[in-house]
Amino acid sequence: MKIRKYSIKELLEKGIFFLKKNVIVEGWIRSFRNSIFISLNDGSTIKNIQIVLLKKLEKETIQKITIGTSVKILGVVKKSLGKQQSIELELLDINIYGEVDLKEFQKTILQPKKHSLEKLRSQAHLRLRTNLFSSIMRIRHHISFSIHKYFHKNGFFYVHTPIITTLNAEGAGKMFQVTTKNKKKNLNEKDFFKCKTYLSVSGQLEAEMASLALGKVYTFGPVFRAENSNTSRHLSEFWMIEPEMAFYHLEENMNLAENFLKFIIQYTIENCIEDLLFLNDHIKKWNQKEETTLLKKLENILKYPFIRISYTEVINILEKSINKKKVNFIHPVNWGLDLQSEHELFLIKKYFKFPIIIFDYPSSIKAFYMRINDDGKTVRAMDILFPEIGEIIGGSQREERYDLLLKRIKNINIDHNELWWYLDSRRFGSVPHSGFGLGMDRLVQFITGMKNIRDVIPFPRTPNHAEF
Repeated sequence: MKIRKYSIKELLEKGIFFLKKNVIVEGWIRSFRNSIFISLNDGSTIKNIQIVLLKKLEKETIQKITIGTSVKILGVVKKSLGKQQSIELELLDINIYGEVDLKEFQKTILQPKKHSLEKLRSQAHLRLRTNLFSSIMRIRHHISFSIHKYFHKNGFFYVHTPIITTLNAEGAGKMFQVTTKNKKKNLNEKDFFKCKTYLSVSGQLEAEMASLALGKVYTFGPVFRAENSNTSRHLSEFWMIEPEMAFYHLEENMNLAENFLKFIIQYTIENCIEDLLFLNDHIKKWNQKEETTLLKKLENILKYPFIRISYTEVINILEKSINKKKVNFIHPVNWGLDLQSEHELFLIKKYFKFPIIIFDYPSSIKAFYMRINDDGKTVRAMDILFPEIGEIIGGSQREERYDLLLKRIKNINIDHNELWWYLDSRRFGSVPHSGFGLGMDRLVQFITGMKNIRDVIPFPRTPNHAEF
């Protein structure tokens, strides 16, 4: 009878059904105590399985069993006498796949001691093996899966929009140019596409085209920003989720966005509880001042409807707070100015202490594709602000009226000839439609409680840093 191989997660979850059975597990050694007990982990769970060596191994084999060694274990499942686990494996045979260079090992973050997050970033190719980052990556996977699950369940179609593009969907900001240009000749005609091309900052405009054919669609992929922002909230390469819905008005857009966020958080709590508890303990050790637990923070998001408030009302709140000397801002507060991070964090941390949706922004600070309100000054835009993170979703009802859209494009000096295809969609059966963008990495940052966005993506890309 062939002996079956199991993941450590499956064994620990269903161990009671495997008692006295021979099984195979594979993984990396996390510890080797008293020359008897091996702790093994295969990445499937935060937990290790204990291997008990009852028979004496050869000296040569014992010397190879060190932290980090990869092995194949044949063992029999026994009930554990220890308090930390319900089952353990009694070793029958061990096969060593990869040994560890002990001299080089001393230079790595894999040593069993505390390392700073900055140190861990410097060895990003190894940090995924640590408990902290393996937990974050498992949570990231489940968040990704829940996103696809939510949209599939709600009748959306997944579309793939171009990564190489000819225009900036946001109408502002720096982009990475894609070129095969000969530097000496500096001729555009030598470029592969015979025109200037860039890495996309958003798939929204193309997704709109798909929504006007399929009804409800979404994109989920990498986007790129060339801004020189070295902060804990910005990446040069990150992942975006962008749904676009035909026949949706702004209120329906806000409803969907709120429901979507709550679904993801609920799914993560239900499927990642062990990793969330581990991260909760980690945050307590690193930040003794943390007032609420990670799980409590996530559960609070699910309890109540998000607060909805207009941009104009927000400005009034900020101005009153300044006048009453409740807060001092570095950046000015006036109607028509864009909200800065300090304004957003005051609103969600000090004033409301709960997620808020701000809507109806001044048209002068928002993109050309957002629908103009009847007042002629504001647009049907909305942003969702989360505690600690600030803006996590930005969206709008799109301008479906050809004449008004063309006027907006011309007013901000965008060549309307470059957007002929986008304008075409307003000439052939245009409909009210809406959409939003959710920064995947900021969402992972919020759910895991990590303070720096560079710690929630395997290999962060930031100004002056593109290693690995």
